[in-house]
Amino acid sequence: MADPIDRFLLWYDEAVAAGVPTPDAMVLSTVSPEGAPSSRVVLYRGLSAQAPRFFTNYESRKGHDLATNPRASLLFHWDALQRQVRFEGVVEKLSAEESDEYFRLRPRGHQINAWTSPQSAPIGSRGALLARFAELEQQFEGRDVPRPPHWGGYRLIPRVIELWQGMPDRMHEREVFTRVGDGWLESILAP
Repeated sequence: MADPIDRFLLWYDEAVAAGVPTPDAMVLSTVSPEGAPSSRVVLYRGLSAQAPRFFTNYESRKGHDLATNPRASLLFHWDALQRQVRFEGVVEKLSAEESDEYFRLRPRGHQINAWTSPQSAPIGSRGALLARFAELEQQFEGRDVPRPPHWGGYRLIPRVIELWQGMPDRMHEREVFTRVGDGWLESILAP
């Protein structure tokens, strides 16, 4: 039986090789405690234990949504290749060590921004935000920027993976893999 993670990785590599703009962009959809769905684009940052991972502010809207309802979906769409991959599953935080390791690889400005921005919260003005960034640049001058405690990674442990290949006359190929124990049950869906 085919492994959908291997297929996803192959398709991802093909999107990169084809020069697809921002091949690592994926739509993350969460649900608030009140049941309101919310979607936004986040960046795929590799796999953690065969699960796609991303990094963000834990105090953002998505962070609050995931704290109360850890079920979510991810969607990659590579229009130039007429392909998309959809993941559904449960999201869990990565270890502090894994988050620290990735944080150290980020550009310095991104590290400082993780301290600066109260992501998804109202701010007084953009000028105040820029002033705070400048203050933090001075504060961290000459030393490494540590990872803020409110920032880190997540992974979505897939329960369902759908691979969609666009075809002429809208006769698209849709393969759905559902987690069953340690394996995957494969189904073909009508377009």
